[in-house]
Amino acid sequence: MSHNSFGHLFRLTTFGESHGPAIGCVVDGCPPLIALEESDIQAFLDLRRPGTSRFTTQRQEADQVKILSGVFHDEKTKRQVTTGTPIALLIENTDQRSKDYDEIKDSYRPGHADFTYDVKYGIRDHRGGGRSSARETAMRVAAGAIARKIIAPAHIRGALVQMGPHKIDRANWDWDEVSKNPFFCPDAKAAAFFETYLDTIRKSGSSIGAVIEIVAEHVPPGWGAPIYGKLDAELAGALMSINAVKGVEIGDGFAAAELSGEANADEMRRGEEGVPHFLSNHAGGILGGISTGQPVVARFAVKPTSSILQPRRTVDRYGAETEIATKGRHDPCVGIRAVPVGEAMVACVLADQFLRHRGQVGGGAKWPFAP
Repeated sequence: MSHNSFGHLFRLTTFGESHGPAIGCVVDGCPPLIALEESDIQAFLDLRRPGTSRFTTQRQEADQVKILSGVFHDEKTKRQVTTGTPIALLIENTDQRSKDYDEIKDSYRPGHADFTYDVKYGIRDHRGGGRSSARETAMRVAAGAIARKIIAPAHIRGALVQMGPHKIDRANWDWDEVSKNPFFCPDAKAAAFFETYLDTIRKSGSSIGAVIEIVAEHVPPGWGAPIYGKLDAELAGALMSINAVKGVEIGDGFAAAELSGEANADEMRRGEEGVPHFLSNHAGGILGGISTGQPVVARFAVKPTSSILQPRRTVDRYGAETEIATKGRHDPCVGIRAVPVGEAMVACVLADQFLRHRGQVGGGAKWPFAP
């Protein structure tokens, strides 16, 4: 099975299955002498960890990360730092219930990758989806923690802005609220509604989708490349690679199609500190595939969890028609735990683009130019 690596200069390769002994990754291309402890990574993994509320899967995984290579004690700073060599990370799986899937090992769950994996490879791991499970995303979050250190002081935050048909009120947006509720929601009133709304869906044995917004602030202008290395294209590809994601938009996204040219144009004035001042940000901080210095804004849509208790019609791997209801422990809204995953993928893309930018043009051009 190929295509388990992501990135160019900052490169992530993940391995492992949902019900295997462990999952892990190798991060290659991290510059040396960056302070890195397991606790730096664990803080982000704890945000994604399952079983933290009744609104996520009750699989109890501590997700304790181990750094196996790529770090060493620095005598000058008295800290553990990266060495510039590959950083190997490992998380042991400790709470698998593989027998939950025995009844459906030959039947395809509608909406899952069961059929496509089977028809492509002629074999599939039915235990929790194997390689197609969202369990793999824990390693993306771990890699994202390293990427954030490379691009500091760029600051990346994510929030759930829609659940099912219900959108937040952006007038109530408060980043501090994101850490105060189990939905990563910036609107306290909407979060209270989501609690009752998702309880009803969960108890009915169904699931619901969500929309996540990621904002990367303090991204310098100049990151990204024209044509085939566009920052927005690589962000879209990275976010689309997350399990259950079915759509991505940058800035105003599809809403831009409703605007006139004068409404959509982000006008500029002379700013301070060597960057222009934009009067709006319809472009989401990217023009021509290159960052403008404004906040980079991306949203992605996550479909409802396909593993549900409600019976659905399907076929088995032998061609017989049947009906299936998925038992086990599943997220009623997988979009909730997709927030830290989305942040991590944006961080990995930005780290890769930063290293490529530095390699090609160094510090870049200085604006404004002399007349």
